[in-house]
Amino acid sequence: MTSKKLYGKDLKEFDDVDVDDLLTQLSAEELEILSKEVDPDDRFMPPDQRTNYHCEREPTGPVDRKQLIEHINKIALETPDQPENVPFVPGVVRGKKWIPPEAPVIATREDEGVSFNLEDEYEQALGTATEEELVDLAAILGFHSMMNQDQYHASLLNKGKVGLGWDGVTKASQPKALPFEPPNTTDPEQSILKVYDDDSKTIELCFNNINLTDDQFDRLFKALEINTRLEVLSLSNTGLTDRTAEKLAAALEKNATLRVINIETNQVSANGIVRLVKSLLVQKNIEEFRASNQLTAHVLGNKAEMDITQFIEQNTTLMRVGLFFEFNDARSRVANHLQKNIDRNRLRRTGRAPRNLTAGYILKKDTPNTKKSNTGQEFKVYTE
Repeated sequence: MTSKKLYGKDLKEFDDVDVDDLLTQLSAEELEILSKEVDPDDRFMPPDQRTNYHCEREPTGPVDRKQLIEHINKIALETPDQPENVPFVPGVVRGKKWIPPEAPVIATREDEGVSFNLEDEYEQALGTATEEELVDLAAILGFHSMMNQDQYHASLLNKGKVGLGWDGVTKASQPKALPFEPPNTTDPEQSILKVYDDDSKTIELCFNNINLTDDQFDRLFKALEINTRLEVLSLSNTGLTDRTAEKLAAALEKNATLRVINIETNQVSANGIVRLVKSLLVQKNIEEFRASNQLTAHVLGNKAEMDITQFIEQNTTLMRVGLFFEFNDARSRVANHLQKNIDRNRLRRTGRAPRNLTAGYILKKDTPNTKKSNTGQEFKVYTE
């Protein structure tokens, strides 16, 4: 074990010395000098005792911060600057001048240039090609930055020279001004009467951008309960609220022919959307449900998204959903289940699955645990 040393002296001889006895042998002046030798970072000591300087003058009065700052500025202005040891002389360089290091020279090969030699046949063909032919070649090779959209599409359709030419400056084509969408001319009262009368020609109704009253919503949804013809109902931007959405949910639980429902851009809350998705489980005839961009439900929340996901996973006919899911778990689960419903519907449509199948995955296998469809084919059913 190495011995401790201080200034080259061994400290073992001081191990048995009593510190209190040493302090009693010191005078008052020596104790004061010893007290000044303190650690300035010792947090157990008061701040005024962590410094070696102690002012012994009597205080002249209370501290005036403004007067103190003015006095410091006055002293700074009145104190003359210290002269430089070596005066500045223009053009005289003192010390070592910095010289930047030389950049390393990278050896280049002769074949790294942009110029290259083509075969005589290709060189002759490109040399005699016209401007239209070069534009067509650029379109085929995918050089989209060398032409605008008009030139590109014209070269694909063999329309000849379009635009400024091969030597011109490529610019974006001006967008075509399309006419505004005409206003919705649907008569709400007449349409509600057609739904109530179960009109055979009324298969699709679009009330988009028509501000319906609560009374019109009530009569429409009551007529929807007994209707057997309507298949598509669009209620985007119609002022639908939670109160009227509850009546829509009750109508969806009784209607068995509606396939598409659209209530985007309304004022339905997250709980109202959950109620509507839950109502789709009664009849299981809705194939497309859209309810995004709600004024009061931009973000559904974790609880609402999990409830909607659970109800969608129980629905075997829903194939398209227009909702924004914030959480990846809900988004992936809904997407996977909708894909399963689409595959199930495709197998049923192509005749490779039983028509009365309403749940489960269908895989064609020659195994003992199989079921036969109406066409005589065997399928194994994995229920969820």
